[in-house]
Amino acid sequence: MIEPGQLVLLISQKGKRYLRKFEPEGEVHTHDGMLLMEDVRKAGFGQYVRTHLGRPYLVLKPTLHDLIKGVKRQTQIMYPKEIGYLMLKLGIGPGSRVIESGTGSGGLTTALAWFVGETGKVYTYERREEFYKLAGKNLERVGLAQRVEQVNQNIEEGFVHTGADALFLDVRTPWEYLHNIPGAVIPGAMCGFLLPTTNQVSDLLRGLEDGPFADMEVMEILVRRWKPVADRLRPDDRMVAHTGFLVFARYMEEPKEDETPAQPSEEDLAREIDEAASEDVGSADNG
Repeated sequence: MIEPGQLVLLISQKGKRYLRKFEPEGEVHTHDGMLLMEDVRKAGFGQYVRTHLGRPYLVLKPTLHDLIKGVKRQTQIMYPKEIGYLMLKLGIGPGSRVIESGTGSGGLTTALAWFVGETGKVYTYERREEFYKLAGKNLERVGLAQRVEQVNQNIEEGFVHTGADALFLDVRTPWEYLHNIPGAVIPGAMCGFLLPTTNQVSDLLRGLEDGPFADMEVMEILVRRWKPVADRLRPDDRMVAHTGFLVFARYMEEPKEDETPAQPSEEDLAREIDEAASEDVGSADNG
């Protein structure tokens, strides 16, 4: 049963897609004629409904992939191939609290909001007001706005939120903001970054090496699809190749002075060497 407010994906025979919230009295106007939402409800998910001109449309419950593809954009959004790995690497799940900067059109924000569930929260920062407003509309459109707190400010001023489980920056010069991360996340939190060029990655790595970060990883994800024809199975002529570098690092809180392991004295080192030498001689005699 399709409930009021539930998202519905309508697909024509030519592949045209319409993502709509179900409203019992609603209508969807297409190039193939008008669809009544009441007819959509009667048909149900996985079935076909016809426009007033008799053209069939498939009724589907949208997946996260569908929601991201349907984002209205003024900026380049992250590809699903990066988003999937990013979610696993950052450990995003129900109840997670995650900080994002560089909201853009809200593609990644949508995915984060989907994964944190009703008990988690996404705090997303965007300095440009036009993108801030667009992302808000996209989140409202897919019913995920309540899981997201938007902040319209530049992160050079720091982060308003603290104690996040993970952090992701999609900004041009992330190394300039690394000093703000310790106050925003918990110790041991995974941090991710997206950058398009190698020189930017090098600058970021230098910053991470100088800061309280460990477990650095740099990678790119390539996807090559194959033509799904059993008798002519071969790769597509085009592929989604390089779209950006993903960089990951774990924030490690620097140990306090009283928690720093004591360094052995020269006398202790000499004693350990003598004891080790005695054990080696004893083993040789027994042999």
